[in-house]
Amino acid sequence: MKEKINYSVLSYSLLTFLFFSANFIANGQISEGIYVDTLENTTSKRIHQVKLHGDYFIYTAYENDPANFIKTVGGFAKIEKTDDTTLLVVSLEFNSNYEQDSIRQLSIPVKMVGDKLQLNWFEELTLEPKQSKTQDLDGEWLFATRGPDTGQERRGEESSRKTLKFLKDGTFQWIAYDTESFRFSGTGGGSYSSKDGVYTEHIEFFSKDNSRVGASLNFNYKLNGNDWQHTGNNSKGEPMHEIWSKRE
Repeated sequence: MKEKINYSVLSYSLLTFLFFSANFIANGQISEGIYVDTLENTTSKRIHQVKLHGDYFIYTAYENDPANFIKTVGGFAKIEKTDDTTLLVVSLEFNSNYEQDSIRQLSIPVKMVGDKLQLNWFEELTLEPKQSKTQDLDGEWLFATRGPDTGQERRGEESSRKTLKFLKDGTFQWIAYDTESFRFSGTGGGSYSSKDGVYTEHIEFFSKDNSRVGASLNFNYKLNGNDWQHTGNNSKGEPMHEIWSKRE
C-alpha cells in the first residue's frame, strides 16, 4: 500500500489493491461517487455519507439542525465475494472512534440496487448517489508543507502523520490522522467549488467545533504539476499558504 515503508510489501500491496480496484469499477460491482442517506426523527437529521474513488473509501456520519459530528472512518478498499455475499473490505487509515473500538479493518456486506449503494452494516443503509460534477481540484490530496516552496522537506506517503483532503462531485472532506498510532486529530467537510482560481468551502460538519458549521471560507488556488498552492486566510483570519500534493 502507499503507506508502507517496506518496498517489497509496498509493491505487492499496491498491485493487489490496483487489481481489486480495477475489478471494483470495471465489473460494475460498485460505482465511484458520493452516496448519501438522510434519516430524520423528531429531534435531528442524521446524514450518512460514503465517498468512493478508485480504491479509497470514506464513511462519515453527522447531524444538522442542530449540528453534531458523529464519526468518520476511511482507508483502502477491495471487494471479496462469498457464495451469497459481496463484502467491501476496508483496511483503515483512520477511525475517529479508534480509542473506543480499536477497529482497523471493516468487512461490510454491500450491493448496488440500481444506482443506489446498499450497506448492511451496523444498520441497513441505502444511499443515493450525488450528481457527478467535475472541478479543477477533484481528487485526493496530502498536505505536503507550508508555502512558499523553497525546497524544504515535505510530508508524504512515507510519513505516518497525514492530512488528507478528498474532493469529488462538489463534496470535500479533510482528515488529520496517524496511520501507525491511529491517533485521530480531526476532520471537517461539506460542499465546495473551485473555478478560475477561487476555492470555496461550505462547512457541513466539523469534529472540533460544531459552531463552525454553516460557515463559508474563500481561498485562492493555483495548480502547478501535482502541487496545489492553497492561499488566503484561515478560519482565524490569519494569512496562510499551504502546499498539497496529489495522491496518485
